[in-house]
Amino acid sequence: MLLSNNDIREYMKKGKIRIRPFTPDQLGPASVDLTLGNKFWFFKDKYLGSTVDLSKVDFREANRAVTADTLVLAPHEMCLGITREKITLAPDVMGRLEGRSRYARMGLSVHITSALVQAGSDNHQVLEIVNNAPFTMALHSGMRISQVVFYQLRTPTSAPYAKFGKIARRQ
Repeated sequence: MLLSNNDIREYMKKGKIRIRPFTPDQLGPASVDLTLGNKFWFFKDKYLGSTVDLSKVDFREANRAVTADTLVLAPHEMCLGITREKITLAPDVMGRLEGRSRYARMGLSVHITSALVQAGSDNHQVLEIVNNAPFTMALHSGMRISQVVFYQLRTPTSAPYAKFGKIARRQ
C-alpha cells in the first residue's frame, strides 16, 4: 500500500518513518521532498574515456569526493550526491526515490536505477545525478531535488537494511 500524506504523518508520529532534518512543508500529497547535500563524488580522470571492467572496479575506487555548496554539471555529466536528510524506516516500511518534474523537464535525472529505500533503512540517500540536457546546470545544496514515496509492507522484513545492508547502511 502506497502511503498518503496523512499516512506519512501518522507513521512519523508513531516513529515508523523518521526523517532528519524535516520541516512540515516538505510533505506533499503522497511524498516527502528531499534536499541536496553538499557532498558529491565524480569519476576520477583516469576512468574518463576508458573501458572500465565493472566486475573489477568498484564505484568507491572510481570516484573522488568533492564538498561544495554549488555543483556545476556539464552536458551529459554524472556524479553521485547525497541527501541532507537521513531516513529511518521500520522493518515493514520501504521507500522509493523519485525525481521532481520541475527539474526532469530541464533534463536532470536524480537516480538512474537505484531508487529503492530498503525496509529497515537508517541512512542518507545517494543520488545518481545526470545532466541529460545540452547545457551546463548549476545545482545548489539545499535544493529540493528529489522526493521519496513510502509503502507499507504486508509483513516486516526479516533482514532490516540498517542491520544487514552492505554499503548504504554506513551513509
